[in-house]
Amino acid sequence: MSNYRLVPCISAEELEKQVNELAARINRDYEGKSLIVIGILKGACIFLSDLVRRLSMPVEIDFVRLASYGKGSATSGEVTITKDVEMPIEGRHLLVVEDIVDTGTTLVWLMDHLRERQPESVKICALLDKLERRQVEVPLDYVGIRVDKGFLVGYGLDFAEKHRNLPEIHEVEFLE
Repeated sequence: MSNYRLVPCISAEELEKQVNELAARINRDYEGKSLIVIGILKGACIFLSDLVRRLSMPVEIDFVRLASYGKGSATSGEVTITKDVEMPIEGRHLLVVEDIVDTGTTLVWLMDHLRERQPESVKICALLDKLERRQVEVPLDYVGIRVDKGFLVGYGLDFAEKHRNLPEIHEVEFLE
């Protein structure tokens, strides 16, 4: 028996609406340009897939995998890269796609890492912006939904690798 339950908080319909709105803004901002979309694995994979199918400019896709959570519900505070961007990014426009921005530590580390390779521009697109535990300032260019608090799963977000496949987002409510 699990010691938590899932409470629905963001519907599949609301997620689709937000993805459409983000794609429309990105299409306007990058009109006439090409774009490398960099997804942060594993959480952003579903959001990235839905987003890039709505983009109208030439798009290349790559991924990074960063570790900071392990198997728990809280970040360890240390960021390590387990898969880096493989394509050349110098002089290119980059859009980093993240599922949720929490403390901000991971994204700040990644932005510094990418800028060392001299891209033309780097912007961040986050499906969820959770301000509750923000520790560092992160310049978010595109934000779908701002959430106050809670540990969220579904639509790519996980709890110990579970629940990524849910089509909507739920808050994990821990039971006593």
